[in-house]
Amino acid sequence: MTFRPLHDRLLVRRIEAEDKTAGGIIIPDTAKEKPQEGEVIAAGAGLKAEDGTVTPLDVKAGDRILFGKWSGTEVKIDGEDLIIMKESDVFGIIG
Repeated sequence: MTFRPLHDRLLVRRIEAEDKTAGGIIIPDTAKEKPQEGEVIAAGAGLKAEDGTVTPLDVKAGDRILFGKWSGTEVKIDGEDLIIMKESDVFGIIG
């Protein structure tokens, strides 16, 4: 299946956090929080203004991003858990 986000929306795959701390302590699944880092899989064309002009997004497919803990809507596409979110939910691009 092919999915193309519309307007200022992004399709994001979460990047899982490490299972171990820097000191070597293993973190059990029950203590882990949802990762707030992800990779953009697909991005919409941009935000359309009332006059019809389209402002392109700053984020593009392949970017690693940071986003809020409760950002977006979780969806399952081709058996993979992904997130659809607006560009405004993104705090910044890592890189």
